[in-house]
Amino acid sequence: MLSSKRFGLEMLPENKNHDRTEFQRDYDRLIFSAPFRRLQNKTQVFPLPGSVFVHNRLTHSLEVSCVGRSLGNNVGKALKEKYRNEDWRHVFYECGSIVAASCLAHDLGNPPFGHSGEKAIGTYFSEGNGLVHKHLVTETEWQDFTHFEGNANSFRLLAHQFNGRRKGGFALTYATLASIIKYPFPSGLSGEKGKFGFFQSERESFKTIAEQLGLVCFDPQELKFARHPLVYLVEAADDICYQIMDIEDAHKLKILTTEETLGLLTGFFEGDRLNSIRKTLSIVDDTNEQVAYLRSCVIGLLIDECTRVFIEKEEEILCGTLKGELIDHVSPLPANAYVNCSKLAFARIYRSSDVLDIELAGYQIISTLLDKLLYSVFNPGEAYSQLFLNRVPMQYRMSADSDYEKIQAVLDYISGMTDVYALDLYRKINGMSLPVL
Repeated sequence: MLSSKRFGLEMLPENKNHDRTEFQRDYDRLIFSAPFRRLQNKTQVFPLPGSVFVHNRLTHSLEVSCVGRSLGNNVGKALKEKYRNEDWRHVFYECGSIVAASCLAHDLGNPPFGHSGEKAIGTYFSEGNGLVHKHLVTETEWQDFTHFEGNANSFRLLAHQFNGRRKGGFALTYATLASIIKYPFPSGLSGEKGKFGFFQSERESFKTIAEQLGLVCFDPQELKFARHPLVYLVEAADDICYQIMDIEDAHKLKILTTEETLGLLTGFFEGDRLNSIRKTLSIVDDTNEQVAYLRSCVIGLLIDECTRVFIEKEEEILCGTLKGELIDHVSPLPANAYVNCSKLAFARIYRSSDVLDIELAGYQIISTLLDKLLYSVFNPGEAYSQLFLNRVPMQYRMSADSDYEKIQAVLDYISGMTDVYALDLYRKINGMSLPVL
């Protein structure tokens, strides 16, 4: 399950002429990639910063990666001790590097405008103008579009061979790729939540990786597997960061008062630890520093809790029988505090006017871009279509052989856009903005 074999480069001999491990090279490869850089202009939750700097997808991914590395290192250390009499215990040394790299990549496939971008694409096909294309693809392919999922798109971005690129996409290690896939099954099994791990186009790629790593297979025909164990750590890192950092951002934007924020975060502690925290808070006058200090305390606590849960539930994780996420199994006090944070975030943060305005704008922009691009792709002989298609980078196969692949190429292009790029293109195609002459 911790294979360092590189996807797409299986036939090449391993290059040992470097000091970095293969998983550290995964991390570096992602940091220096264009899709990762573009995350700096993609919405996390709040609108991209004006006078107050809040998290974007880039800063979120970097923080998730830091927390993930700590979780991976802690779990690796605990597993090395647990299996101290085994000759193969050294394999756990790289858990931190694998999880850190996977955390960097976990949001690469998310379209512009946050999670509302995913919803905008899915509803465009399920109830919008995209319905006219349903007859062009199979039912299983259609579900890829109506349940468009950023996690599945991340796997495609990393593993797909785009025009002019090498086989295997980023050619990451099998272990890193598998650790990204939170939902190891196709869109047909996505259920009410609409979550899945790979598109039909990457079905064989995922199958190869899953079988090579020995993931538990629940349904060979439907291709439903158990998660890679390290997925739980990637997911925990994401859960910890987005929940706690969104509260800190909401405090900076004055959506939450200082009293509310401090109350939420001190709720994770009791006894001597709480007294120690209050003593520190009493000597810090800056309210933002107080919140930052508390945030670091909460993250540290949740890292320790999720590490403990992973080790205690290791057998269930390996068998694919663990119910829920690691954060669902932490001790009662932090579990209750986390639920309180979630409830308040949903009521006050994710439903705030600024967040809703971004969602509304995202729906309009993405729907318009899909309308224009899909029309051009399926009517390439028209003058307008030719102008529009000439603007699309060559890596996207707009003239692919199948209709399914043509629609996917459009989604590849749009999902890779930053918020700023999508808005600029929207304005230009609607005649609202012209190049400076």
